[in-house]
Formats: sequence, C-alpha cells, structure tokens
Amino acid sequence: MAAQGEYRRLEDFEEDSPPGEEELLVHVTEGLQDSWHHIKNLDNFFTKISLQGPCLAAAQPCPRPAPRRGGGGTPKNGFACMMLSDIFELVQFLFVVTFTTFLLCCVEYDVLFANRPLNHSHAGAAVPDRSKVTLPDAVLPSPQCAQRIRASGWIIFLLVMAAVFWLYRLVKVLCSLLSYWEIRTFYIKALNIPSEELCNYSWQEVQARLISLQRRQQMCVHKRELTELDIYHRILRFKNYTVAMINKSLLPVRFHLPLLGPVVFLTQGLKYNLELLLFWGPGSLFQNKWSLRPQCKRAGARRELARRLARAMVLLGLANLLLCPCVLVWQLLYAFFSYAEVIKREPGSLGARRWSLYGRHYLRHFNELNHELQARLSRGYKPATKYMNSFTSPLLTVLAKNVGFFAGSILAVLIVLTVYDEDVLTVQHILTAITLLGLVVTVARSFIPDEHTVWCPEQLLQCVLAHVHYMPDHWQGNASRSETRGEMAQLFQYKAVFILEELLSPILTPLILIFALPARALDIIDFFRNFTVEVVGVGDICSFAQLDVRNHGNPQWLSAGQTEASVYQQAENGKTELSLMHFAITNPRWQPPPPSELFLSHLKEKVQQDAAAAPPAQRILAEGPLGTSLLSDDSAAAPDGLLASVLARPILSASGLVSRDRRFAQPCSTASAAASVLASLASPLPGRARGPSADSPGCHSDRLLPGESLLLSESRLRSLSRSALLCEVASAEMSLHAIYLHELHQQQQQQGPGPQAAGGWVATGPPRPPPVTAGSAARASQAQHREMPLGGWAEEEEEEEEEEQTTG
Repeated sequence: MAAQGEYRRLEDFEEDSPPGEEELLVHVTEGLQDSWHHIKNLDNFFTKISLQGPCLAAAQPCPRPAPRRGGGGTPKNGFACMMLSDIFELVQFLFVVTFTTFLLCCVEYDVLFANRPLNHSHAGAAVPDRSKVTLPDAVLPSPQCAQRIRASGWIIFLLVMAAVFWLYRLVKVLCSLLSYWEIRTFYIKALNIPSEELCNYSWQEVQARLISLQRRQQMCVHKRELTELDIYHRILRFKNYTVAMINKSLLPVRFHLPLLGPVVFLTQGLKYNLELLLFWGPGSLFQNKWSLRPQCKRAGARRELARRLARAMVLLGLANLLLCPCVLVWQLLYAFFSYAEVIKREPGSLGARRWSLYGRHYLRHFNELNHELQARLSRGYKPATKYMNSFTSPLLTVLAKNVGFFAGSILAVLIVLTVYDEDVLTVQHILTAITLLGLVVTVARSFIPDEHTVWCPEQLLQCVLAHVHYMPDHWQGNASRSETRGEMAQLFQYKAVFILEELLSPILTPLILIFALPARALDIIDFFRNFTVEVVGVGDICSFAQLDVRNHGNPQWLSAGQTEASVYQQAENGKTELSLMHFAITNPRWQPPPPSELFLSHLKEKVQQDAAAAPPAQRILAEGPLGTSLLSDDSAAAPDGLLASVLARPILSASGLVSRDRRFAQPCSTASAAASVLASLASPLPGRARGPSADSPGCHSDRLLPGESLLLSESRLRSLSRSALLCEVASAEMSLHAIYLHELHQQQQQQGPGPQAAGGWVATGPPRPPPVTAGSAARASQAQHREMPLGGWAEEEEEEEEEEQTTG
C-alpha cells in the first residue's frame, strides 16, 4: 500500500490545475497565444473536441451509426450541428410544456366532439348553421383559458417547475455555445482543420494532431508529451469506472422477480443518479474532475465513508421520490409526442430491437469512445437481430395467426363498406376501430415467422460475437436454449421494453437508491480505493483502464504466466485482454507498456503457430460465398464475408462440402482459420504503423498493405478512401482476434479449469478483496513510475482503522 504522504496536492495554485504544474516552465508558441497554452480542465476540453469532432473512428465512408436519443457523447460533427441540437432541445421542451397546457386548459372538448351543439349566426341567413364545427370554435378565448390555468394549483406548480428547469437549461446552453465556439476556433487555428472539411477527417487524425500540437505548445503543462492513452483516460475517466463496476457485478442492476425471473434494470435516470453520487455531485467521491477525495484513499476511513455514502444514497432516493410526479409526467408526455406518430405509421417499430443501456456497458471495452462503441454495435445489429429472430414459439405463432385472422376479417369488411359508401366514416368510432384493428393485424404478423427461413443459432451467435467481442462462457454450445436467448434479450431488448423501462424509471429508481444500493456502499468505497491509480499528467483513473495484463489479466485468457492478479483483481470475461487488443488496433501508433507489449507479442506468436497448421488464408477466403450462404440470407460485404468464411470453416470441413477438392481436405477449426487470416495481415500486433503519423498528421501512405487486398475486392479498394480502408481492415482484424481469443479460452476450459477461473454471467455480489501479504505489498510498491496504487485490501483495513481510532 502506498503511503498517504506520497499523494499530495499544493494549495498555492488554482483549484482547477492538477498538482505538479508549478515545476514546469511553459513556452508558448508565437501566434497561438490564445487560451490553449494552459488549459485548466483538459478532461472537458478533450471531451468537447471528441464531441464536436468527426463522427466516426475512421473516415466518412465507414458504416455510419444511426443517431439515437439519449445516447450522450455521440459526435455531432461540428459547431453548427451542436448549436442547432441544443437550441432545438430548448424549443422542444418549451413546445411540449406549452402545447400540453393548451390541450388541458384551452380546448372545449364538448364542442370538439360535437357533444354540445354550437350555433353559428351568419348575416342574411334565416336559419343558424348547426352542422359544421371548425377548430377555432373548440378553442377557448384567451381570458377564459388564463382563468382556467390560474384556477388549477397543480398546473401552476408544474409550470413553475418547468420554467425553472428551462431557465437552467438555457443558461447551460448559452455557456455551451461559448465553449463550442472556442472548440471551433481551436480546430481552425490550432489543428488547421476547417469546419467544412471536418467530416473528411478521422478521430485518429485529429488525435495525432493533438499529440503533435502538445510537442509544440504545452496544452498540458504538467507533462511534456501526451499519448493516445492519456487522451482516452481524460475523456473516459468516469466511464471506465462505470464499465469496470458493471464488469465486476458491483452495481445492483440485476434482480430476480416473481413470475418474471431474472431481469436487468439500468435506465438513463438510474445512471444519472449513480454518476451524481459517485463522480460529480456535491458529496461525490471525487473532489474535482481528476482526483479522488483524500479520505477515500485511506483504508481507515472506509466504514465512515460507506456510512456517508449510504446516507447520501437514501437522501437522493427520497429526493427522487419527491420529484417523481414531475419527472413521470414529463416522461409520459415526451414518450407520447415522440412515439405516438411512429407507432401509428409503423406499428411494428415497437418490435424492433436496440442495444440496452446495460448491454452497452457490458459490451464496452475499457478506453472505447462512444462513437467507436456505436459503430461496433451497429455492425453487430443485423447478426443479433437474425439470432433473436431464429427463436420461434409454436404456441405464440398459433395464437398470432388466429388473432390476425379474426382482426383482419373485421378490418376487411369495414374497408369494403367504406369503399362502397364513404358515409360509413361518419359513424361514431369507426375510424378508431379501423386504426386499432390495423394495429392488431400488424402486431400479430410480427409474431409469425417465415416458414422458408432456416437459421443455425450457433453460427449466428458466433457472428454476433465477432462484432460485440464479449459473450458469457456458458453460451458456447447452448445458443439454441431459451435461457441463452433470455440473457441475450437483456443486452438486445425490444424498443417497447426500452420505452416501458424509461417510463417506470421515475418510480423504480428511488426504490433502488433507497433499498438496494446502500447495501453495496462499503464495496463501492473499497472498489474506488483498490482500483484507482494516479497517472502523472492525467490524475486519478480506474486501474483497469491502464490495460495492464500483469495486474488485471486473467490466466484463462492467454495471460497465464504474465499476470499476478488475484480473482478479485481480474477483469471478468477477458475484458482486460480484449480491451488491450482493441485499443492497440484502433491506435496503431500507441506504444504499450512492457507487460502489455509482452502479452501482444505472445498473442502474435500464438497466432503464427496456429496459422502454420491451418490452410492458407486464400483458400479459406475462397469459401466465402459458400460460408455466407450458410450464415446469411443476403450478400455480405467485407468484412462480413471474411467472418463468414472463418466461422463456416468447421461446418464445411465436418460436412464434407470442401473435401471434394484436395485444397480443402485439411481439417481446420475456427481458431485455426482465424489465425490463418490474421497471420496474412501486415504486421499484426504489436508495433504496427498503420495509423496517421504524429509528425505528419492526417497524411496516409498510398502503399497498399499486404492483407488489405486479401480482405477487400479490387473494386472495393478503388471505391474507398485510405481512412475508410483502414477502418474496415481494423474492424475485421479485431473481430478475428475476438473469435480467436474466445476459441482459445474455450479450449483451455475444456482441458481443465485453472486455479483462477474467469467469472460467469451471474454474480450474487462483488468478490471480497483478499488480505494483504508481504508479496502483494511488495508488488504494489514496485508499480510503474507513472502510477501509484491508492489502497490495499479490505481484510487488513479493519486493523488499520482500529489503529487510527486508538491513535486519535
């Protein structure tokens, strides 16, 4: 355990300046003496650069992720887009509140529904016209409307709350517009990227220019050079903590309910409250954007901190309970205005699926930006949809066919009568009946499967794994089981389930904060102390984000003999190893630390060994059309065709389809096929240099890398830009690495579990930290020079707490 005196902070400097900056002399480049030579909050600055920057991990031609509401952090492609988005958000809120108040207080519904006759007097008319009612007739005059509003105290209260919230949002938007303009100026003047050309740059190119600018001008005054990992750490400081807590099953988001069974509940409202408690609230564990509170780093204060945190959870839950009516009303109104027209136009849209918020955290790598995650999950959307659609319920199919028959018969008669005589439409509620019957027919048809489609669940699940990179161990070989489908549905949920969860969030979130979360307060305090390191030039970060195989690797994931981590220290499901590979592929210029580089070198050697015993990559890819026909019902483009060839290789070998040609007579497993294709790529991990050069950012070599012509057709190569080409190759390479590592993990498990097995899908609670031994204390003191561990283990902490109390 590091001594407390090793971590100190000087009070002579500004509150927003990290410690250590007083030891450096800053040289400001002439011509750039704006506000960028000493940026007080680099976390927010880099985050805004990534938000206002290009929308993809590579260039524009890569598959563009569809925009999604409430995603937060998805790049918005420039100043104009972000400004308009914020302004229309204010206008949208104002419209919903105003229009709802108008509908409640300013409409005479008896006149609108013709329940009360309304006389129209026309000049020169002998008889008043009573048959025609116009919309202005149903709208009350302004004085009468205002009187109705004043007469309702509940409406006045809600309007005052809405006005306060809108003014708060207005101030935030105005401040955001100023920062957006500053980032726009930074892109133009410092990075030399005009606003109109921003879409043509990849994030790696922007990042390379940031690193190059740091060498010429000290944006970060307490570190001479920035690395790719430093930038990611600052942007994703709090996000990495959340991903690690989900990975270690620390947050209470899994519940077992009567009749429903195991469920997962994580909504935007619950996530917001958790972040408020832990990261940026008034009583959070962080004293600023980059540093834990000093008492959180002392083992002796753990129980007192846990009591404070539990009390804060209960108080926050009570506050949510008091605000529940207001939030619930807003959720209902916003959901109605957002989805009512879509449901009327496309009733089947509720049956579409989306990646759940829990799934996005479970499947997210450490140090993965939001647009990188969204692009990866978008590639896995079609395979995941096909896998979920491969499950059919015979009972539900029979019910859907009969319900559709009866509803369709009545609907057909009403439509025929309407065509015969349009006066049928004047019958009361006839349009309502036609609309509801059409909705029932559409929903019933969505439950009737295509009789001519045949799926292979095991191979479809492997296709999903190739893109999302994570899968619980017990899914292997059980893809056709309903339990596997149910757990997959927790990651890949119906849109209707998403809407229902968000509507129930104002009610359930307070209950979770009051009753479920306080029991985890001590575990959360221990987690932040035991898994926080201080990195020079960055501050306090989650130790899992260091991608350190030695301290957080799992022996079951190809890191045996390279890791010293206990079960408590290991990341579950190979998160450390897969995140390391993903970051190294995404940032090819990054130089990993020695332990991580050793793991990547060992992986490269293992790939070469397995590739030597497998058919050449050209032979495997020659089976691409046949593999694609087995796994998909449409033509697949690279890299989907490449993955289909690799995944279909065992099926082709076992079925004898390729034994007709001697070239394909050699047996080959999925791991061997993936290794063969990986070995054909140019300079696999580590030490590649595919990305943009830091010295000449944004410039790519025109030389064609070996393996790129293997993965993509000649016409495809001509149609793509250099950045888009790198995007597709990197995506395919990471997918192959994910398949390969999972296959090796399964082989190692079949040979026999090691002394430290990886964690499963369901965990009853976070594992307790082991006691400190002399060896573990020595290893902690020998950490790298760029980081300092901030805590020991919980079993010894009670003795230290008693000693401090006795001393006090």
